[in-house]
Amino acid sequence: MNHPAQHPHAPRGHAPGCRRRGRAARLPLLLLAGLVLAAGGCARQWDGSERSLTGQAGQRYADIAPEALYAAGMQELRARRFRQAVEIFEAIEREHPYSTWATNAKLMSAYAEYMQNRYTEAIGALDRFIQLHPAHRDIAYAYYLSALCQYEQINDAQRDQRQTEVAMAALQEVVNRFPDTAYARDARLKMDLARDHLAGHEMHVGRFYQRQGLYAAAIGRFRKVVDDYQTTNHVPEALHRLTEIYLTLGLVDEARRTAAVLGHNYPGSPWYQDSYALLVAGAPRSEDEQPGLLGRVWDNTLGRLL
Repeated sequence: MNHPAQHPHAPRGHAPGCRRRGRAARLPLLLLAGLVLAAGGCARQWDGSERSLTGQAGQRYADIAPEALYAAGMQELRARRFRQAVEIFEAIEREHPYSTWATNAKLMSAYAEYMQNRYTEAIGALDRFIQLHPAHRDIAYAYYLSALCQYEQINDAQRDQRQTEVAMAALQEVVNRFPDTAYARDARLKMDLARDHLAGHEMHVGRFYQRQGLYAAAIGRFRKVVDDYQTTNHVPEALHRLTEIYLTLGLVDEARRTAAVLGHNYPGSPWYQDSYALLVAGAPRSEDEQPGLLGRVWDNTLGRLL
């Protein structure tokens, strides 16, 4: 199976929910090879003045060889004229449906939609490609691109996280199906980021409940972080918040056990220093890693959203 030298997002490890612009169009090698072949042998059949997508120009697509149309579509992609590229690739599927070029055009059309942040259209095109061409040499790329479309729709940590769960499922499918590929490696990284995102949401809600004196609900949120998101950087704070709540409820032994777990696993954490200060009179608190102004504003606002 051929891999692109590097997908535009593969190395960046961005935080979920961020929209990226100025993406470099790196494509599967098979499709780049098609571009070279088509551009070298047939691109002269394409008149650049026919770039118009409506009227008589659109009607002339049927008179142009599919390999020349494919080359033109790739040229539009490289020029970042994605709407025009989609139109040309769709013309290949429509006018030459049984050609090899039509198969590649399905995937390239989806890629062009993705580059416009038209995720619903891209996912639909990729689903059709996967269903029709399950043995295609770039099928791993199709699954990966579909997962990226889901991943890039993740909302920030303060909002509903159903999309995050959908994205994680799609990324997990890439890992399961193509475990030894570059796509799987990047999918694993994005799953870690998404998991951290989910943990952050639980922390936001838990802090709000704690501030409102809804301790049972807060404990449930913080325990979820500790039990289900053990590899995220939210665990030390979750253990500290649990220690605070147990002390508030008079459960001193439980608070000491929780603080001990925090100290054993994160001995240098400011959150452990804060927990220690709660349990040992005169011990100083840390000034680090406390929720900032935006976090406090969100915690106060959350009640109006729940």
